[in-house]
Amino acid sequence: MYGVLMIDIDSTALTAEDVSLIKQAQVGGVILFGRNVKDAAQVRALCDDIRYHNADILIGVDQEGGRVARLRDGFSPLPAMGRLGDLFNQDPSHALSCAYDCGYLMAAEVLAVGIDLSFAPVLDRGGISQVIGDRSFHQNPQAITALASQFMHGMKAAGMATTGKHFPGHGAIAPDSHVSEAIDSRSLDEIMNSDMQPFAQTLPWLDALMPAHVIFSQVDNKPAGFSKIWLKDIIRDALKFDGVLFSDDLSMAGAQAAGDISARVKAAIEAGCDIALVCNDRIAAHEAAKAAQNLPYPNQKRIKTMCGNIPVWQGDLNATCQQFDYWQQAKKNVIQTFFNTSTESTSESNNELKDPTAYK
Repeated sequence: MYGVLMIDIDSTALTAEDVSLIKQAQVGGVILFGRNVKDAAQVRALCDDIRYHNADILIGVDQEGGRVARLRDGFSPLPAMGRLGDLFNQDPSHALSCAYDCGYLMAAEVLAVGIDLSFAPVLDRGGISQVIGDRSFHQNPQAITALASQFMHGMKAAGMATTGKHFPGHGAIAPDSHVSEAIDSRSLDEIMNSDMQPFAQTLPWLDALMPAHVIFSQVDNKPAGFSKIWLKDIIRDALKFDGVLFSDDLSMAGAQAAGDISARVKAAIEAGCDIALVCNDRIAAHEAAKAAQNLPYPNQKRIKTMCGNIPVWQGDLNATCQQFDYWQQAKKNVIQTFFNTSTESTSESNNELKDPTAYK
């Protein structure tokens, strides 16, 4: 049975405490961070070990590209999605082709090391948010929709489910919900006609959504991830979305309005989330696992749709990725377009050192 919690682990190999936590009945997922990654072979061994101790578990990672990429050493580089947007302004056809290639390349290499899913793509609008920045494809909702759709087609072709974040849009406010309360005071109509459009228009290709830890004060006084109005009335009833709802990390400052970690997990699940993420706080993870014992299990059929098409390990990343028909071509196209010395941006190389999600 897949449980309602996704937690993290300490290092590059499981400790006895990790194993104890993973075996908890309501732990249904593990998310990996940079501290869990040494190289491809080590990550695959770690994922295989996780599944040895809990066969019914999802393994996820944030492998967006640019600054937010947990898998680096030995893995193909991925541009920040904002660079696809820049290319779209100059050559839309090439940008759309590259978006597909980026989605395929990312998914193939993540799956190859035993990880089910990357929490991607980011569907937030660019231009204002401190934490979104060049993680966004573009400022224009139509451009985001076009590029993200192709990115998701690439992911799906490689065998990975998609997760759109951060519903209904984190991009219109400056505060970073990782470290502070974030409030968006626009009307529902304004949000639906702008930031929410990339989510609504890509629903046919979305397998999961991750709501923002943002309070949309004219809609509800709770962050979207704790709001029945957003999760049930709008996502489930109005948009007819039947995919998985992942909470964003409940250890983030933007989630503190719901109380302690036990209250946050309960609030997220009761509002409509299928799986609650509790990251970078081991004490909180234990408390959450205890609190979750009194919660119902999520819809098992729905959760299983997020399981990745993980290939047989062939001894190294390159050999394993050869099992993906288009991996070699996708890699060549992405590197030629974004990482030739003549085209690679110095500013992006510098920005990659400043992961906006590395808040703990």
